[in-house]
Amino acid sequence: MRVGVLFSGGKDSTLAALLLDRFYDVTLVHAGFGIGDAADHAEATATAVDFPFERVELDAEVADEAVDTMLADGFPRNGIQLVHEHALEAVAGEEFDAVADGTRRDDRVPTVSRAWAQSLEDRRDVDYLSPLSGFGRGAVDRLVAELLEVEEAPSEQLAKGDYEAELRELVRERAGETQVGEVFPDHVQTRVTGRRTQA
Repeated sequence: MRVGVLFSGGKDSTLAALLLDRFYDVTLVHAGFGIGDAADHAEATATAVDFPFERVELDAEVADEAVDTMLADGFPRNGIQLVHEHALEAVAGEEFDAVADGTRRDDRVPTVSRAWAQSLEDRRDVDYLSPLSGFGRGAVDRLVAELLEVEEAPSEQLAKGDYEAELRELVRERAGETQVGEVFPDHVQTRVTGRRTQA
């Protein structure tokens, strides 16, 4: 069975892929808007952790709606949620038996409710998998420390293939650098650079 894992190159989506690898043929999928080099960063990480990789182009109208939402809200949560749901829908439309993401139990955004997941499965005839949904941040961090080589940096300084990088650029184009700093809080992100060698 084939699973398409929404992939940013970060520790959560990479760990989700590792957990699913025992049961599925895993393909890491960058779903994005083709802005900047986000997809290239995700592909480099996919190569480093030795998984097949695909790109899925998302609708530009969704990006515009997400930016409108974030600028109106003054924070990114609802815009990122909108993009995440659209990405799951898009990947579910590909030739996969299942779609998955790296959402954790304690994530604030994105999240997938039980009702939304069941709706996706019913409408797309695909399984939705969230292998980290029972894992908190501490458990994820301990597993990542055992299994993966990771670099950390503030989100503006890290070359990564996630929605946030593309949405930051769209906010920058539409409203300027100051607005980027107001909409997106400072936080540290991760990018996986490879698998740890097991002794």
